[in-house]
Amino acid sequence: MATPSTNNKGNKGQQLPLITVLGSLNMDLVSYVPHHPFPGETLTSDRFAISPGGKGANQAIACAKLSRSRSSNHSSTDDPTATARVRILGAVGGDSYGAQLKSNLSRHGVDVSGVSASPSLKTGIAIIIVDEPSGQNRIVLSPEANHSLLASQFARPSALGDPLPDLLVMQLEIPMATVTAALHAAREAQVPVLLNPAPAQELPPEAYGGLAHLVVNETEASILGGVAEYELNAESGLEGVGRTFLSRGVQNVVVTLGGRGVYYMSADGRKGLIPAEKAKVVDTTAAGDTFVGRYALEVVSGRFDIVDAVKKSNRAAAKTVERLGAQDSIPWRDEL
Repeated sequence: MATPSTNNKGNKGQQLPLITVLGSLNMDLVSYVPHHPFPGETLTSDRFAISPGGKGANQAIACAKLSRSRSSNHSSTDDPTATARVRILGAVGGDSYGAQLKSNLSRHGVDVSGVSASPSLKTGIAIIIVDEPSGQNRIVLSPEANHSLLASQFARPSALGDPLPDLLVMQLEIPMATVTAALHAAREAQVPVLLNPAPAQELPPEAYGGLAHLVVNETEASILGGVAEYELNAESGLEGVGRTFLSRGVQNVVVTLGGRGVYYMSADGRKGLIPAEKAKVVDTTAAGDTFVGRYALEVVSGRFDIVDAVKKSNRAAAKTVERLGAQDSIPWRDEL
């Protein structure tokens, strides 16, 4: 599925490109601790925070913030600084957490008209433990309303919204059957898809055919590519898993490697390892989502180049890890 040419900000009288994110919305309950607890150990956290999260919401916020300047009227659909429009499709409960998540997305300029709020459901929750010395996190998810998104709801292209998006972005914090249905609908409508298969789980073989962009970390690359994770320590191993995904029909493969950088491979023959940006790591939460958001903006810019996209996304993610939190840590465009 080829990436179509899209309108950009410089085209007067034309709408900005539209990114639609289909994914999860969670409230993050975050404890910052001196080290991750051992089995049976009770730790007293240094501090605790409640903040909006969920991979779907984080990636929508990343697209919105990285397409706008800090000083803009973020909630306006006519923001003169914006380079893209962003819409999210998802579900929350009829509780205060759900209302807060929708409000925060709207405040950052994300269209939430496709987010359902059922009074019979609870909003998804993520319990996050951050090891302060390293900034590394461990996460336990309770999907709740996120798993009310059914495959039957996304079996037709019309479910992707009107107008159809220039790019559909998805992750795996919603049911796999729903993701698969949306992939088929996007393929039918010739809408390119960026899939970030996190948390890692096996994908059905048909998910790869014509997939425009696959963005994975080492663990996800190992599970989906059928290789031991240690094999990805060498560039030859990364090249091998990249070729595996290309052989399945993916057009652009990106493997994020944390402090080692990012490996990329595309169907046009380009490949390489780009070193990580230097950063003082405080909290890695939402770093991957920031990468996806910046990369998505490059895809719809009308001048996509995978090397340039990876470099810009790498830079944005490095900024995120230097701050605490999820959506609050994602930078605005003019902070880069």
